[in-house]
Amino acid sequence: MSTSVPLTIVVPVTAIPPSLADNTADLDRLKRAVVAALPPLLAQQSVHAPFISMAGLAARFRAADFKGWVLAQVLPERLELIDFLAEKPDRVLGVALDVGSTHLEASLINLLTGNVLARSEVLNRQVEYGTDILSRIHFADTHEGQNVLQQAVVSSINDLIRKLCQEAAVQPEEIFALTAAGNTTMVHLLLGLSPHHLCREPYIPLVNSPDPFLATEIGLRLHPQALLWLLPSRGSYFGGDLIAGILSVSLDQTEETAMLIDVGTNAEVVLGNHDWLIACAGAAGPALEGGVARMGMRAAPGAIEQVKIDRETWQLTWQSIGDLAPTGICGSGLIDLAAELYLAQIIDLRGKFQREIANQSAARQCFVQERLLERDDETVFVVADNVVVSQTDIDAMMRSKAAMYSILETICGQVGLGFSELTRIHVAGAFGKHINPRQAITLGMLPDLPLSIFQPAGNTALQGAEMLLLDYALWERCQHICRKITYVELNVNQEFMLRFSGSRFIPHTDPSRFPSVPHFR
Repeated sequence: MSTSVPLTIVVPVTAIPPSLADNTADLDRLKRAVVAALPPLLAQQSVHAPFISMAGLAARFRAADFKGWVLAQVLPERLELIDFLAEKPDRVLGVALDVGSTHLEASLINLLTGNVLARSEVLNRQVEYGTDILSRIHFADTHEGQNVLQQAVVSSINDLIRKLCQEAAVQPEEIFALTAAGNTTMVHLLLGLSPHHLCREPYIPLVNSPDPFLATEIGLRLHPQALLWLLPSRGSYFGGDLIAGILSVSLDQTEETAMLIDVGTNAEVVLGNHDWLIACAGAAGPALEGGVARMGMRAAPGAIEQVKIDRETWQLTWQSIGDLAPTGICGSGLIDLAAELYLAQIIDLRGKFQREIANQSAARQCFVQERLLERDDETVFVVADNVVVSQTDIDAMMRSKAAMYSILETICGQVGLGFSELTRIHVAGAFGKHINPRQAITLGMLPDLPLSIFQPAGNTALQGAEMLLLDYALWERCQHICRKITYVELNVNQEFMLRFSGSRFIPHTDPSRFPSVPHFR
């Protein structure tokens, strides 16, 4: 049986009614009964009754003849009593939230059972004021910009909570706890704090580990005493979403050394085990999540996610998410396409389109003539009727793939570790869900390792937030993870820049690093 304690709990209490021989006040009697009934994990917690709860607690405790169930918030070093119930409730609701820069995703969970009652996502309205983090930081510096961005994300979260509640047929006022994981900038904007210094030397946040506070204080519509718990950040470029990811894959508790990769606006990488953790982040994300390619889009319905070129029949096939008519191509589709183009020798080792090769078949020549066209003074490859990828797009992909491999190589080099010594590489998010590791290896984006090493990890930010919601002990574990991480700043790392230059070829300037990949001269 699990011994974990969720952030909001119900405690069974039974107290001896007052008498002339025992004139303890009702609220004091209740506190004493709560202390006697607490599980061992909370035995050292002090018990508080906030002023807003006092009258209702005392009245309902007496009306129930001094026995029933106390609803309480678990906080660091104390327990706050919220309500008293004559009967044990069948549900106590909490929400786990991934505060993404583009989309917000959340789960509605019954804290008594751990069951997920609903899960959904909405667009983060902040995208109206900047599609990337840097542009939002600059917008926050304008008049009222900071307030506008806060209201945009708060209203988006409220919409998402209403959506969850409608699906589960409950009310937002029944939600007592909210855990949230996001990058450091997103947390600052959610709290209404200036992100000005996050992108300026020496890159110091206003806060890394906010204390839990009432969600209503920033305009979230939940129970009046619902608490918001924000997973702590490590610094300006390493946020609570990565701490949640470490929790999700238990990277901080594994005996053997493993790696976590999360590709979004940046590529964020953590390497380590239960003894040590090292992390870094770099700009390898935009081309992979649809932020650079003209036809690029995130991994959503209608995005081409897989591409295959049959080099015998010279037929191209593609697969879109949801089997819908294609409206663009996502990161995994772009990786697939580039790898297939390289294997078909339609792009060379520099990633440049080439029409002719030695000893080509008539079928290949016909395929190239039909697919490789000139439009608007540039060369494009036609993937589908309305989806084309240009040389500019391929060039962006080449930079991103070079950055990704260089980041992985640099972080391993910091601790004198070879790729072959890794037991697992967890690949998070939509990128991890849709990517074909074999194709990424072909491009030289991921190291040439057995495919079993690469494990799709899903939305680790949301998973970590869900774990915290259901286990108060993880709050201190999060703080410990932050203290244990060594962060490497790539912007001033000369080794990274040298490795980046060597990685801008397919698969690499040193093809011996990729023995499974064909090398064409």
